[in-house]
Amino acid sequence: MDLGNIRPQMEVVGSDGEHLGTVDHVDHNRIKLRRNDPAAGGHHHWLAQETIASVDGNTVRLSVPAGQARQSWQAEGSAAAPQGG
Repeated sequence: MDLGNIRPQMEVVGSDGEHLGTVDHVDHNRIKLRRNDPAAGGHHHWLAQETIASVDGNTVRLSVPAGQARQSWQAEGSAAAPQGG
């Protein structure tokens, strides 16, 4: 999936259509989600490029359900998260 089509403030939903978050920006090969989105719990989260199935209008749709994406996303401050982000 080409991340060039993804823009800030786009909605991110799981393959089940459940809201997962809002794009803050693209960070290399990941999407950084806004921490002020109600679904974010006050933290930035990153989604890997491999989890993105499509971009349709103002919506980024993942290839996995929202619950599965939450289990695998990389939270701010985790060892796998980019530093200084």
